[in-house]
Amino acid sequence: MLPTHSIPGLVELHPFGPDPTSDAPLDLLIEVPHGAAGPEEFFALARRLRGALPEHLERFFFVNTDIGAYALSEAILTRVLAARPQTRGVLARALVPRTFLDVNRLLNASAESYASGGVTAGVPSFITDPHDLDLLLGLYADYRAAVDPLWARLAPDGLGLTPHTYAPRTVGITQVDEHIVKNLAACYAPGVEETWPLRPQVDLITTTPDGEDLAPPGLADDLTQRLLAQGVRAERDASYNLHPVTLGHYRSVEWPGQVLCFEVRRDLLVRAWTPFEPMEADPEKVAPLAEAFAAAILARWA
Repeated sequence: MLPTHSIPGLVELHPFGPDPTSDAPLDLLIEVPHGAAGPEEFFALARRLRGALPEHLERFFFVNTDIGAYALSEAILTRVLAARPQTRGVLARALVPRTFLDVNRLLNASAESYASGGVTAGVPSFITDPHDLDLLLGLYADYRAAVDPLWARLAPDGLGLTPHTYAPRTVGITQVDEHIVKNLAACYAPGVEETWPLRPQVDLITTTPDGEDLAPPGLADDLTQRLLAQGVRAERDASYNLHPVTLGHYRSVEWPGQVLCFEVRRDLLVRAWTPFEPMEADPEKVAPLAEAFAAAILARWA
């Protein structure tokens, strides 16, 4: 069991390796920005908001949050530490539901910039109450204050991972507004859901809109082969790229050649894909992917 330094409602920090309380450089940093995946996290923040919210908004949370990302991160880390216990680092899990605040965004971007990147806004348009906006902006600042210093400690040969998961299919949602729950219900109606295009099993997000590859050299190719050996096909930048409105892009630019952002399809990780209900990761389904990721990480230090 990893030691935990938790800021309730904000972030869990799990340091590992020799003397995990020291400020020594980090070999491995895993940041799970969409780590809030349980109903308790959704409702805890919802109760703190004063403004009206769309009815049954939790359904949007269940279909949209990165279920399985933290479980996969833990499984990867367990395998890395078993093979290389001297690895020093931190596993960081955000506890802020992305339904209300996406800490993987730069909040000074315009609505047009978010749309051009094919990503949701940092704060959705249905949040309008001044108290709520102040609360969420404060949480964002506190999250950055807790996690950014960890990235500053990344060793010159260290590796940063930003794991995400996404729904199996790209559905016809063009904006997130007060009608999001109703619009999603239409997209997932019987006979409609299966008509939407299937996403890659794994998508390695490595390239900027200008075509610059910021991923660790050779890691994406090595990982692709290791995943294929596990029966999982990986693609690169098929869903979206490292867009400047995302924190993943910011991390990759600040630490070029040291950060890998990736998406895994949720149906490959959860016991059953039930889009409008709580889901949980299946350790047996997580294991093959964790094996491939851990092996690719360890190969960098061989």
